Amino acid sequence: MGIKEPLASSADSQMTGMTLQTASPEVDNEFTDKSSATEQPDAEAAPPAGYKSDAPNGGTKAWLVVLGAWCTSFCSFGWINSVGVFQEYYQNNILKDYSASTISWIPSLQIFFMMAMGPIIGMLYDRYGPRHLIFAGTILHVFGIMMCSLGSEYYQIMLAQGVCSALGVSAIFQPALNTIHGWFSTNSGAAFGILATGSSIGGVIFPIMVTRLIEEVGYGWAMRICGFLILALLIVANLTVRAFHPPNPKKITPAQLAKPFHEPEFVLLIAGFFLFTYGIYVPINYLPVQALAAGMDTGLIEYLIPILNAASLFGRIFSGVMGDRVGRYNIFIIVGYLTAIWTLALWIPVNNTGGIIAFAALFGFCSGAYVSLIAPLVAQISPMQEIGFRTGIVFFISSIGGLTTNPINGAIMDGPSGLRGIKIFAGVFCFVGTMFIMAARVHRMGWDLKAKF
Repeated sequence: MGIKEPLASSADSQMTGMTLQTASPEVDNEFTDKSSATEQPDAEAAPPAGYKSDAPNGGTKAWLVVLGAWCTSFCSFGWINSVGVFQEYYQNNILKDYSASTISWIPSLQIFFMMAMGPIIGMLYDRYGPRHLIFAGTILHVFGIMMCSLGSEYYQIMLAQGVCSALGVSAIFQPALNTIHGWFSTNSGAAFGILATGSSIGGVIFPIMVTRLIEEVGYGWAMRICGFLILALLIVANLTVRAFHPPNPKKITPAQLAKPFHEPEFVLLIAGFFLFTYGIYVPINYLPVQALAAGMDTGLIEYLIPILNAASLFGRIFSGVMGDRVGRYNIFIIVGYLTAIWTLALWIPVNNTGGIIAFAALFGFCSGAYVSLIAPLVAQISPMQEIGFRTGIVFFISSIGGLTTNPINGAIMDGPSGLRGIKIFAGVFCFVGTMFIMAARVHRMGWDLKAKF
């Protein structure tokens, strides 16, 4: 990636929120001279000279941190993964006077704020650690959901669910994610895969929970009950998530902020996730809408997103564990291309119950790598001191795709191409995004397909 040596300035070396005390041996080697990485691309290299990770790699405290991070994953991406239920409900009930494109700004803002705050959250993490951020995020997330339960107008739901709750989500997920680096230096991919299952399980529970509760107690109380569940889980997160190393903030220079954008591999990675984000959320948002249009039984429709997220659970564990064994980039490229193939080759022609369910399961399994491998992929090509900040940059750039993808697809669906148009849109962007991730791998490792990276 053109990283000739670890950053030497005191400002650079002290960005603790970005500290990767976690890198596995093969990752540590990648922070050294690029020429050595090129000469021995598949070697299980030793860490840089003088570096010894003090991560405990287990124990009660470490796994309690994973538990707390799992709770934040359940309450953040797990909640976001259920937006398809809200899109369908708003479109056919309390916001039925608005177009699909207009309504889709609500989940789009959720995705945007969750990711766009990445660099800011990263800097606050560097200065204060995770505890204050997770506490503030808990307040905002729960308050936003409770206020949403009282909303009946578009602007009210937009502000409560699309802004307030989403800001809370951004403050709970990334700090918890960053703490894992300090507690695990080996099998970090497996740790990330395990905590990422929280979003899958949340994506299974929340859609069913919301749908059934709306039928039983109405929309308002459905949202309140979800808020209480989220509050309970985030209390666990507040009690368990701790940084292994205390915060040690230092001034960040403009040159330091700009440096990642001069590194080809990091730029390619950003571009890949940016484009992949345009495609990944389309089925999550519009699969129930398509099923309803196809005449699928309404009793089955409410289980589509849970099926997708249940399959994603296994995909996230698989990609995390296999990433440690054969290379995280290698696994992401495989499942990324499969995600595009399922979208283009299966979702486009399918229009029956069996086919829709099969697509939900296959897409969910393969797309699960998106959440579980974002941080590990960034860590693998970044200096140890900059993991948190660079992860924040990737989240921020991806947030632009998250913000605009749903309104774009709402407009496409309202046009002559309809659902077929958004299926093509999703598949093409997943395919092109994966190509950029592959380009980052090729730039570092060449075309050696057997190289572990």
